[in-house]
Amino acid sequence: MPHHRGADTINLDRHHRMKRASLLTALTLTAVLSATGCSATTAPNPSPASSLAVVATTTQVGDFTANVGGDLIALTQLLTPGASAHHFDPTPADLATLADADVLVINGAGLEGFLDSAIEASGFDGITIDSSTGIALSGGEDHAEAAESEGAPERATGEAKGNPHVWTDPALAEKMVITIASGLAKADPAHASAFEANATAYNAKLAELDTWVRTNVNAVPAEKRLVVSNHDAFHYFLDAYDITFVGSIIPSFEDNAEPSAAEIDALVAKITKLGVRAIFSESSVSDKTAAAIAQAAGVTVYSGEDALFGDSLGAAGSGGETYISATIHNATVIMESWGITPTPVPAGLE
Repeated sequence: MPHHRGADTINLDRHHRMKRASLLTALTLTAVLSATGCSATTAPNPSPASSLAVVATTTQVGDFTANVGGDLIALTQLLTPGASAHHFDPTPADLATLADADVLVINGAGLEGFLDSAIEASGFDGITIDSSTGIALSGGEDHAEAAESEGAPERATGEAKGNPHVWTDPALAEKMVITIASGLAKADPAHASAFEANATAYNAKLAELDTWVRTNVNAVPAEKRLVVSNHDAFHYFLDAYDITFVGSIIPSFEDNAEPSAAEIDALVAKITKLGVRAIFSESSVSDKTAAAIAQAAGVTVYSGEDALFGDSLGAAGSGGETYISATIHNATVIMESWGITPTPVPAGLE
């Protein structure tokens, strides 16, 4: 049965919609002249016409929001599978979608560098849900020191300082889901209990996922839990399970930076010294540098279908199209690189 919002929920009047549409026409014509990127916006999910119009930024946040909102929201996701928030450039179509949204759900923590300009250009005036709210950021110290020594520009005032990839730890993902449910409840109070129930059910799966990963990782001696990744996208995952981060090919949170020759040499030496057995590429990043370093160090490179899902979830049929399946894939590949076959995945997570 379709769900309908009551009169006491968000009630956008027709005059406001028409006014926004007129402004949006002018906005789109202007933006067409300056747009340089390709649209990564996914089509909204089927839902009743009266549903809350929600825009989510990343694939992970989109998955969390879909699980919480269900058919009570009309969800549009800005980034498609394989697209990275680090270098995403919204198009006029993206801005049009954002302009007409009731709610915007973001990762936050400084991940979406495009966000401020997109909100200003689109005129979005709805509710913004920062899903990283309440999560203590960490892991930014080394990168901050490196950027300073290289003369990189300082971050803007008020910008989050720390690694923004908070979703990689399932326990932190649970917190993000709770924040999203709370935000949707404020936007649509009539369905607050449904959002809460959906969040509780989904978080039960995330808790089971966390237990499965932890149990398997704990079976591996701590000194063998070593990971080298394409860029520093797994800080919170590695920290949650006491896995040593040896280093990344790209010495930055952003996946489009380039390592120097000295940084590559230092990483190869470290890999050799510590006995690292593998280097992990990522599904949304080129594996050329990873392959070259792996060859120089004499270790295996995990790429292609074995690449980790970092900044983005995978496309349909990739085995990483949801947050849960992507995390299972990542954990499985990492453990297999250590010579461990993980226990069967719980039936509720398949």
